[in-house]
Amino acid sequence: MDGIADMGGTEGWGPTHPPRADEPVFPEPWQGRALALTVLSIRLAGLNVDAFRHAMERLDRTAYLADGYFGRWLNTAELMLTESAVLAPSAIHARVRNLRGEQAEEPPIPEPAEPGYAPTAEGSLRTVDAAPAFAVGERVRAKNMSPTGHTRLPRYVRGHTGVVALIQPASVLPDTNAHFQGENPQYVYSVRFDSRELWGTDAEPFALTIEMFESYLERTA
Repeated sequence: MDGIADMGGTEGWGPTHPPRADEPVFPEPWQGRALALTVLSIRLAGLNVDAFRHAMERLDRTAYLADGYFGRWLNTAELMLTESAVLAPSAIHARVRNLRGEQAEEPPIPEPAEPGYAPTAEGSLRTVDAAPAFAVGERVRAKNMSPTGHTRLPRYVRGHTGVVALIQPASVLPDTNAHFQGENPQYVYSVRFDSRELWGTDAEPFALTIEMFESYLERTA
């Protein structure tokens, strides 16, 4: 889906600041706890990393942006836990009120609704019997599509043409794995795009390489 998380190639967000060598991983203690809570939430809800990403991209603009990077992780954790019925929707708010000294009755724990996910192997790399559909050096086009579910196909490359630079091993397809519709492993291609192909002739000339699943690509005419 084309949610707020798909910000690549858009303007108006200010400059990008590279990390400093002395920059701590977690500038504040709560941020490390946020990461730990998110990882625990994925396990408690019986989800996978693609389902986590799909939950994050379904956050509204405020939940994604206003609370900062680790704040959106916490908002995603809450969404995963409530959608999987590990927690009742109002449970977290009740606990926050109680921490503030208010009297709030916590709702009963609902019946869990885990998807029953079981990966076929560790990690995301898989083996497929078919040969790659595209070859190194071949010109390909990113399909111009807007899936209603999860996808790792960025909006700013859709409908644009690039060149296959490298064929990577097959991997679980996020588009189906996020919805527990099968792993559907596919080859992954490193596709090199010219910046002027993506953003017009006035763009600063440089090459941009993006990893793309086989079903995201099509041959040019």
